[in-house]
Amino acid sequence: MRVRIIVKGRVQGVGYRFFTRRTALELGIKGYVRNLPDGIVEVVAEGSPEALDKFIEKLREGPPLAIVEDMDIEEVAPDEEFDDFEIRY
Repeated sequence: MRVRIIVKGRVQGVGYRFFTRRTALELGIKGYVRNLPDGIVEVVAEGSPEALDKFIEKLREGPPLAIVEDMDIEEVAPDEEFDDFEIRY
């Protein structure tokens, strides 16, 4: 299963991408996280439904300095193969 998550709030400059990558690796999630120019964070994540549920729950909390105001989550069709979870710049 693959999802695209748009995270809104105070999520840039607070370690959110590093938190996301660490959480993904702990749960066996593959994909990527990146900052977008408009101040939001985009996450594309692939894994089992159970792992993705836990991952999304953690992303709602975020790291200590983050304030997650809203998350848009949509299931998407795979269009590339992921070997790992990476931070994209």
